[in-house]
Parts: sequence; C-alpha cells; structure tokens
Amino acid sequence: MYVIIGGAGLIGSTLAQRLVKLGHTVAIVDINPIACTYAREQLGVMAFEGSAVSTEVLTEAGIHQADIVCAALRHDALNLAIVSLARHYRVPHIISRLRHRDFEHPLRHAGANRIISTVDLAVSTMVNAAEYPQIESMMHFEQGQIEVLKLTISENCSVVNHSIAEIAQDERFPKSSLIIGYQPHTHMDLVVPNGTTVLEPNSKILVVTKPDNLHALIDFIQPFLELPDFST
Repeated sequence: MYVIIGGAGLIGSTLAQRLVKLGHTVAIVDINPIACTYAREQLGVMAFEGSAVSTEVLTEAGIHQADIVCAALRHDALNLAIVSLARHYRVPHIISRLRHRDFEHPLRHAGANRIISTVDLAVSTMVNAAEYPQIESMMHFEQGQIEVLKLTISENCSVVNHSIAEIAQDERFPKSSLIIGYQPHTHMDLVVPNGTTVLEPNSKILVVTKPDNLHALIDFIQPFLELPDFST
C-alpha cells in the first residue's frame, strides 16, 4: 500500500519506519528540511518538504494514489485539515492522531476512519502496567469491550503443564475467555494453539477476554506472582 504521513516528528517517523519494515511504500510530508533529510537517508522513505495541509505539496506527494493518509502532526487543528483534504481526494482510509478530546467529533465528521488518542493510549498503558504487573502487554478493542493480553507462564502458574482443553474446562477459568496464541519459547514464533497444546514453563500466551474477567483470569493463571524485592 502507498501511505502518506503528515508530520515527521517522533510519531510520524516511527510509524514510517514500522510501515517500511512491513513492506509498504511510504511518503512523509513535513516543513522541516532536516526531518525530511533524515526520513530519506535513515528511514528509506520519500519525503516532501512543505506544509502537510498544502494541496500542492500533497499532490506532489501523490495523494491521488494514496491508499492511506496518516495525520500525525502535533496540532489537532492541522490534523483536522489533513483529514479534510484526504477525504476531498477520496483517500480510502484516513487515520488521525488526537491530542485533545474536543477534536474527536470534528475529526470523525471530517472523515477520519480511525482516531488514535496518544494521551489516552499512554495513560491506559500506564494504568494497566500499574494495576496488572503480570501482563506484558494489553490491547483494547471495540472501545474497551474486549481485551487481548500477553502473559508469561512461569513455573509456579496453576496452568503450567496443562493442556488448553483442560484449562478451558476448569470452572475457575473465566467464561468468555479464550487462549488464542502460544509462544513456547522467546526465540520461537507465536502459533495458534489447539486443545491439545500443553503450556510449558516460561512460555507465553495471548488471551482474549472481557474487562470484567481480568482479575479472575490473572488470579487463576498467575496466583503466586513474585514481585521484585527492593529492600536490600
């Protein structure tokens, strides 16, 4: 896919780097000539110097051929302008960064298909890290109605050396929960398990569940969490 990113700041450049690794063709638009040079030489993407809300610059960047436009500037008002222009040029998929909640509805009304609140995302991640230190990572779907979390199966976990079928049949395993991924060892790829898959010590699992089930799920899988001792 051809992706145009408005803004070559930390978010825009990191996004470009990830997309290039995934095999996409990426162009960045930014008014900073140093950022554009860095994008070309270090990230291997096309970079167009100029305003990301300029129709001339966007046309030069190939917005008529773009499959996706990502508005990643620091200011919501400018991202709103990028979204409006992308919709005008009939870009199929438009993604926008959001800093202030007041701009969410204007961005959506202007045509943004996805709106990513950087503040909400950071706060949510930190809250989860504080409340659930056992969880390596967590993702929210459908406005938080579904959670997907990654857990390590240590030697003292109650599910170690048990098959997924046995775990699912245990009455302590929360309903509406499902183990959807399994990584036997850190150096191995994540696989889709089946009922006969046995969870080995120091492996990792991906579990999908409802938010109300988080505490029960973690208490069942990792009841003996060992926190680091900072007293010495």
